[in-house]
Amino acid sequence: YDPNNEFDEEYFEFGLFMSRREYKAINRRLQRGRAAASREGKFAGGTPPYGYEAVRLTNDKGFTLRPKEDEAEIIKYIFRLYTQGDIQPDGTLKYIGIRQICKKLHDLGVPPPRNSKYWRDTTVGYILKNPVYLGRIRWNTTFTKKIVQNGVIHKERAVSPANESIDVDGLHPPIISQETFDAAQSILKQHGHGPVRKTYKMKNPFSGLLFCGKCGWPMKRKSIPNGNAYWVCVNSYCTNVSSRYSIVEKQILSALSDWLYQYQLECSNSSNHDDEADIALKNKALNKARRDIEALNKQLSRTHDLLEQGVYDIDTFLNRSRSISERISATNKTIDELSASIQVDSERAASRANIIPKVQHLLSAYNELPDAQSKNLLLREVIERIEYIKDKPSPHNGPFDNFEIVIYPKLPSSK
Repeated sequence: YDPNNEFDEEYFEFGLFMSRREYKAINRRLQRGRAAASREGKFAGGTPPYGYEAVRLTNDKGFTLRPKEDEAEIIKYIFRLYTQGDIQPDGTLKYIGIRQICKKLHDLGVPPPRNSKYWRDTTVGYILKNPVYLGRIRWNTTFTKKIVQNGVIHKERAVSPANESIDVDGLHPPIISQETFDAAQSILKQHGHGPVRKTYKMKNPFSGLLFCGKCGWPMKRKSIPNGNAYWVCVNSYCTNVSSRYSIVEKQILSALSDWLYQYQLECSNSSNHDDEADIALKNKALNKARRDIEALNKQLSRTHDLLEQGVYDIDTFLNRSRSISERISATNKTIDELSASIQVDSERAASRANIIPKVQHLLSAYNELPDAQSKNLLLREVIERIEYIKDKPSPHNGPFDNFEIVIYPKLPSSK
């Protein structure tokens, strides 16, 4: 096809249109096939749920699920912990939530599904809600719908109508009983959390900046009913201790102010004039190296001329050309090193000139900014990363700042 030809362009667009129609037709046939298999109780999904493995049906098309003994015992253990509780040393049963179940599985050394590093709340919650462990097959319970907001297409999950969703007895054996599953659903309804509203507004000015100094996971701002907010590590297996939000925020700004003072001292000790002098010296060395390259290339060309004129024999030519080529290679390496050094020095000088007024503006305007998003934008201009470490809880009467804050400003690295 020639896109500049209007007839070719028309045929090209028509071909794309027909290809799109064929793709949709194929996709509809595939989905109808998977829905038909689900209605028959077969497994039509991709990755089997934890506790089962997919096996091909004998004398029939399709797949079903077969329990994996070791994982099936873990499923039973999870449901037993959630519905009956954990046995204490005195023989009594104590109720534990989903997060405590995750920690217990981790402490027992149970490998999490799909090669994850940790058991997560969402994983255990999904297991407790999944009726596949009752021997049932669900299909098309939710779907993705597209909505247009301000001219932009967004995708969101929605619940399918009852007449379109499939929930039937499967061909696979159950792992847990109906009574146990119903008891788990009853507890989930009592202890479940409501969904987060889409109108959620940023409340954490350090979003994407503050990380745990022990495990590297993000720190989360968590509010409690009395109105206070705390910083907590989202990794439930981490030993980093939480601190009050306002105290950590104050210490970050104080640490940034201290860093600015030290950085200004360093800048005063090495003035812009010194930076410019260093860059000028390196530029002179760079220009000399480039002139040397031109001279060496001319020498190499003359060796070819002398060989052609018979002044040099083959051995002399090879020795001379090898020597000149080695000098050219070494000079090129010097040019690359000088160019990289000049670039880093220039970036550092520019950063030194720009970051100081940016940090000064941040410190002076931070408390006057209207919302967390405005603060986050300013913080991201001057800070690459913040790490928080706290080993022990604060004493009842203080001090409450017994934690360590490490700030990584946005500066070009020295090479």
